[in-house]
Amino acid sequence: MPGPIEHIEQEIVEEFSLFDSWEDKYEYIIDMGKKLPPLNDAYKTEENKIKGCQSQVWMHSNLRDGKVYYEADSDAMIVKGLISMLVRVFSGQKPDDIINAPVTFIDDIGMTSHLAQTRSNGLRAMLKQMKLDALAWKSKN
Repeated sequence: MPGPIEHIEQEIVEEFSLFDSWEDKYEYIIDMGKKLPPLNDAYKTEENKIKGCQSQVWMHSNLRDGKVYYEADSDAMIVKGLISMLVRVFSGQKPDDIINAPVTFIDDIGMTSHLAQTRSNGLRAMLKQMKLDALAWKSKN
C-alpha cells in the first residue's frame, strides 16, 4: 500500500497531467514557488545553502513530534517552485519514510527531460540534502 509520500507524489503527477504544454507546466511550477512561505532571513545562511545549485537555494529543517518539517527559499522562481514541490512531498513525514522514499514524481511528470542539466543537478542536490537532513534527525532522535 502506498504511504503518504507516494500519495502526495501521485497528487503532483495528476496536477501536472492537466497541462498540455511545458510552458503551462513551468507557469504552474512558478505559481507553486510563489505560494511557498518565505524563509526567515535568519536561515538564509551559508550553512543552509544547498551546494550544487546554480541559483541560491536555502533550506532549513526541524523535527517536531517525530516528523521532519522543511522550509526553503530560492532567488530563482523556477527553482523556488521545484523546492516547493519537494517541501510539499517531504514536510511532515517521518525521517525513515523520507530516507527510503524512491521519489518517482520528478521522472513521472517528465521533469528531468525538460530541465536544463544544471537545474536537474540542482534538483538532485535539493533532494539529497532533504534526505541527509532526515538522516541527521533520525540519528539525533
